[in-house]
This record gives sequence, C-alpha cells and structure tokens, in this order.
Amino acid sequence: MTEAYIYDALRSPRGKGRKDGSLHEVTALRLSAHILNAVKERNGLEGHAVEDVIWGNVTQVGEQGGCLARSAVLASDLDERIPGLAINRFCASGLEAVNLAANQVKGGAGQAYIAGGVEMMGRVAMGSDGAAIAVDPSLAMGSYFVPQGISADIIATEYGFSRDDADAFAVESQKRAAEAWADGRFDKSIVPVLDQNGLTILDKDEYMRPGTDIQALSGLRASFKDMGETMPGFDAVALMKYPHLERINHIHHAGNSSGIVDGSAAILIGNKEFGEKFGLTPRAKIKATAKIGLDPTIMLTGPVPVTEKILADTGMNISDIDLFEVNEAFSSVVLRFMQAFDVDHSKLNVNGGAIAMGHPLGATGAMILGTLLDEMERSDKETGLATLCVASGMGAATILERV
Repeated sequence: MTEAYIYDALRSPRGKGRKDGSLHEVTALRLSAHILNAVKERNGLEGHAVEDVIWGNVTQVGEQGGCLARSAVLASDLDERIPGLAINRFCASGLEAVNLAANQVKGGAGQAYIAGGVEMMGRVAMGSDGAAIAVDPSLAMGSYFVPQGISADIIATEYGFSRDDADAFAVESQKRAAEAWADGRFDKSIVPVLDQNGLTILDKDEYMRPGTDIQALSGLRASFKDMGETMPGFDAVALMKYPHLERINHIHHAGNSSGIVDGSAAILIGNKEFGEKFGLTPRAKIKATAKIGLDPTIMLTGPVPVTEKILADTGMNISDIDLFEVNEAFSSVVLRFMQAFDVDHSKLNVNGGAIAMGHPLGATGAMILGTLLDEMERSDKETGLATLCVASGMGAATILERV
C-alpha cells in the first residue's frame, strides 16, 4: 500500500467566538479560502495539484452549509477542477478529514489532498442545525441523551475526578499555552488573518487567559448543575443509565472546559511522487487511523477505546508513543485518558490545549494534529498520537511517525 505523508500543516489563530471577537467579521467561506490559499502559496501548488479538498465543519447551516468545501475551493486561488467534500464527525471532523484523505492516498485514489476544517462559532451558533439525538424524542429517550457537559460530569463522577483536579488541569493548560506562544512554538504553522486592505486582524490565539489560577476558577459556578438537577433534569436520565452512581458530581465550568472560538486549519497530504513533483520534503508519515462508537450517554470517553483500537491495529503499546494530543473538550476527558493509560502529563498536550486556546469544532482535529507534528519536530520525537472525544459517543485517532 502507498504511504501517505504530511507535507504541511497550517492554521489560523483562534478568535473569541462572539461578537467582539477579532474574527467575527470573517465568514467561514473567507477564512477557509484564506487557509487554502496559504497552503497553495507555501507549497508552490499549481494546476490540478490535489485530488480533493476534504473539509470538516460541524454546524452545516447558513454560511457553513451547502458543501462549504467546494465553495471554499471556488473562493480560493485553487484550480476550479479540484472538487470539495464537506464532512461532519462533530468534534473530530477536522481529524476525520485528514484520516479520510490519508486513506484515499494509501488506497491509490489520487496523489494528494488538502484536508482540515473550519468553524466560526461566533457567527454560526453551535446546535443551530438541530440534531435528531437531541430533539427527536424517539431517539433521545431511547439513547438516554444528555448534553455534553453532563457527560463530562458523569466521567468525573464515574472515575473519581474532583473539582480541584479539573481546575488544576485547566490552570496548567493556560500556563503551557502561554509559554508555547512566548517561545514561538506555533510560529511555523500560524497564518495571520488579514482584512481586505491587507492589515492584520489577528495573528495570535486571543482566547487565552494566562493569569488564570486556582483561586479565580474556584469562584465559578458549575455550568451544568442547574440543567442536571432542575426537575425533570438530565441527572435523572443519566442515573437511569448509571444506577450505581448515587448522584452526578458537577465539576465543570467555563474555566475548565473548552472555549468557544473561531478558526480554521489545513493539512497537505500526499504520496512520495507528489512530493517529488513539487519539490516538497515529507514531514511525517500517517502511520494509522481509527474511529469507534460507544455509549452515547457518557459520550466523551472515546479517546480511550479508540486508542486501544489503534494500538491493537498497529501492534503497538502505549509506551511506543512519544507524544500525545488529546483534545481538551473538558478536563475530565483528558484526565480519564491519562488515568486509563498511566500517561505522564509531561508527554501530553505539552503546549496547552482547547481549555486555554479554544475548540473551533470542525477545525480542532486538524489543529491538534499540526500542533503534534510541530512539537515532534521541536522536541525531536519520533511517534505521536492525536485523539478526540466526539459528540453522541464516538472517538477518532491518528498516529504520526516522523520521516
């Protein structure tokens, strides 16, 4: 089978996902086209250079609807003969786009792809597209649906994570992200966003709160307590599924959960011949990909079983992985991953994560993969794993191996 290599990884800075955020004036189409143009320009791509653009975006309505991938190609400087595929695997959409592209290359369906995603959460509200699992009683009741925040609190309750544990993890994420930016660790991958006059709108993640400490977080009210406990509340639904729990311990709040932000990211993937054609040097090989489904009530434990699957598929052990990127959707998600595999925090999310910098849903998977690759090169590590939890009970993972 043909090998699939990463030749480049780019992303925008993350803007606060609200009306006063720096990227609020930028549409999903415009930001997507901007990132695609950066891939083209940085790598000297000409003509029908890639087989397809596979683009993740979660809330596929309004400006993010109508096969945004194809629209982005047409709005960019890429050749119009390049098609586009919009996909949605919720929070893992950006990573799944990369995985699909890599497996297409491995299977011989074209020499190269651009894969990634976008989410303008300040312009297109999360959940505004509707979701059968949340709004159709025939599915919601049978699957014991609860919102993600309740699921994160179920994980904390089931596996014994306290509010202090979650807050300490969040403070460390902020510290690491601030240090990474100060040290220029993201410089290789960041594409500043410009206005129509060529002036910089945003060139740095703006959601970060580097001064965050335990005392500040301790004053925040648990975000999902009311929706859980107000009768009839979601806690009652969760306890029907998990009757061995006496109650749900609500520990998550805005400070130890991922931030709502805007952003986009892209990965250039190709075979050896593609690199030779354009004079590009591969940075890493996509060694393996995996996806799984699981219980939709606890929902967010996917990084554990999908990692077990990808390790089994490759005949690897957790000790074979030098670095990890586990999306910080909620503190308990990553705490559970470290607990399950006894992974030292010094090897995981070493440059911070979504708690500090935000989680632009459709782009995050591609963003953390690029961050993983940059850190593998910076710290001279050979093997890395990126994984995300996924709404409605799924998980996705990718293993990279330096060339």
